[in-house]
Amino acid sequence: MITLAAAAILMVTMGARQSLGLFISPLQGSTGLGITTISLAFAVAQMMWGVIQPVAGAVADRHGAATILIAGLVVLAISMALTPFMASGLGLIFSLGVLSAVGSGAASFSVLIGAAARHLTTDKRGKAAGIINAGGSLGQFVFAPVAQTLIQMLGWMGAMWSLAVITVGTLPLVGVVSPGSAVRGGAGATGSAPWQAVQDAVEDRSYLLLNAGFFTCGFHIAFLVTHLPGQVNLCGLPPAVASWSLALIGLANIAGSLIAGSCTQRFRSKYILAAMYGSRTLLIGWYLAAPKTKWTFYGFAVGLGLTWLATVPPTATIVGKLFGVRYLSTLFGLTLLSHQIGGFLGAYLGGLALVRFGDYQWMWYADMALAAAAAVINLPIREARVEPVSAPA
Repeated sequence: MITLAAAAILMVTMGARQSLGLFISPLQGSTGLGITTISLAFAVAQMMWGVIQPVAGAVADRHGAATILIAGLVVLAISMALTPFMASGLGLIFSLGVLSAVGSGAASFSVLIGAAARHLTTDKRGKAAGIINAGGSLGQFVFAPVAQTLIQMLGWMGAMWSLAVITVGTLPLVGVVSPGSAVRGGAGATGSAPWQAVQDAVEDRSYLLLNAGFFTCGFHIAFLVTHLPGQVNLCGLPPAVASWSLALIGLANIAGSLIAGSCTQRFRSKYILAAMYGSRTLLIGWYLAAPKTKWTFYGFAVGLGLTWLATVPPTATIVGKLFGVRYLSTLFGLTLLSHQIGGFLGAYLGGLALVRFGDYQWMWYADMALAAAAAVINLPIREARVEPVSAPA
């Protein structure tokens, strides 16, 4: 029940966050703000979503997950409610770039996966992370077409307010995810405090390599989730192609997350990650060579979705193997910060590339190169072999 409730919360927070790219065009038309300014707001959101992860994780590790989850959901709802009133670049950066990112980030992977992991044995944590991650992917599948429909029916402002109401409706699930009070120390703890655990982690070469690979994942995802609607528009296709492409990414990632979580019980996670990043390089190459029809975008979306955020279960599994679960929320939160530094660059540089070159071609090339580098970077990570689970006698 804890795992499923965590998946449901992530469905809302990630679904709302990953569908925000659909608001770029109506925002631009309504506010008169240029694509560079709006891209900057979205880039700040990528960064702030990452910055809050280790902070939220540290609070959850010390005091339990309930407080930080409630705060995150409330702040996310407030950001959605305030955004329609923001007519300047600074206002948009504040509501979408800071509040939205802090709220959704506080009620996201690091806290939710950490809360579930404390109730599970080592061999089950990767699978649980896959289920929670699949909840976020289901949110993307559901929210993308819903948000596009709400924009068409109610306007982008009404759609924002609707998302705020949906977010508030998630609050009762917090009591299921965090039924206890303060968190107790557990086996495998690293250091005597979150910050000591962080100091130990950043001195570990395997942890640094893992973060470097996850950085490229953030670049890839933020570029696509922010600028895929713009790429569809450049190809002369209707906005519905973008919303359905984002939905298909989320749908395919449900399967990808569950498969990745299960695979952590059979294969070393570093090999799973290397295979995922390598497949992205090949997929982008195929997309660049293919004719730009709606079916190309749909096929590209399904292929991307199989690895989209399916990198989270094996990444979290490696962190747990290296350092235990006592400060898993903190240390995985720091890994997510690395992911979002890449996300900042992916979102912002995408806007700059469009202004400078009139298209995203150079961004696609950079994306391919980074994905190939990530595949190689993960291979030297120190990770114990997966021990087969003996069948009961």
